[in-house]
Amino acid sequence: MIIESKIKNFVNFQKLGFVATVNSDNTPNLSPKGTVRVWDDENLIFADINSPQTMKNLSNNSSIEINVVDPIKRKGYRFKGKSTIISDGELYQKIVDYYKKNGTKNKINSVVMIKVDDVLEVVSPLYDLGISETEISDKWTKHFLENN
Repeated sequence: MIIESKIKNFVNFQKLGFVATVNSDNTPNLSPKGTVRVWDDENLIFADINSPQTMKNLSNNSSIEINVVDPIKRKGYRFKGKSTIISDGELYQKIVDYYKKNGTKNKINSVVMIKVDDVLEVVSPLYDLGISETEISDKWTKHFLENN
């Protein structure tokens, strides 16, 4: 699956993704990751900074889904695929260097690379009511500004 340019730009701008994995008892585990990026045309990455449960789950089951959604526009993408944990070697160092160059100060224990098999669009049902993107953006911008 090739990740389109507009989707790459969206993910790399948003940065925050919600990563879903499967616990050993087959219950879901959802964890926010502020280091989600598009690595190339077919792969996403995120850094394992402090993710013991996510890493344990991925060690046992490589299936993963990542949701990246713009909280103002209420639009985004769901990425489904298989993960690979990378904790040493040339690729690991290249990815760590990328994160450090882009401002990550935390120690990176390992990185997770996700081979994306499917990309699905996420769109709020508000759009089904004929509400425009501008109206939705204005509503949520006002909400966040008034409640912070």
